Amino acid sequence: MTREFSWRKNEIMGFKNESLISTVELGRAIKRRREELKLSLRDVGDLTEVSASTLSRIENGTGRPDADNIARLTQWLDMPVDRLMTKHTADHVEPVIYYPHEATTDIVEAHLRADKNLTPETANALSELFRVAYQQFSGSSNKK
Repeated sequence: MTREFSWRKNEIMGFKNESLISTVELGRAIKRRREELKLSLRDVGDLTEVSASTLSRIENGTGRPDADNIARLTQWLDMPVDRLMTKHTADHVEPVIYYPHEATTDIVEAHLRADKNLTPETANALSELFRVAYQQFSGSSNKK
């Protein structure tokens, strides 16, 4: 019993130093939204009260935002923070969480990322293909 408990404790504690938030996903979302709206890092900083240098580090994948900045940024992105939560087990079924008013392209991206049959690279590639096709066939790049 003691060995099993010890193993289980190590299994649970193994996540202690891992980030629970995917800052890569957050950075991609910020950059995409910023470019769609034709905003500079400074503009987004003014809107979110997150410094332009912090935004740059997050977009480049080198920054680790604190909880307040994550909250501010997901609010600006109009994105559920759960979308940024990382998976920790292969058998865990990841729910797709979205707001009904989110852009169709963002919802499809969330579904592709949650698909266990796709690698992250494949999900990203399919998401970008869908985004381009949707913009072309929907008649407007801002249409939801």
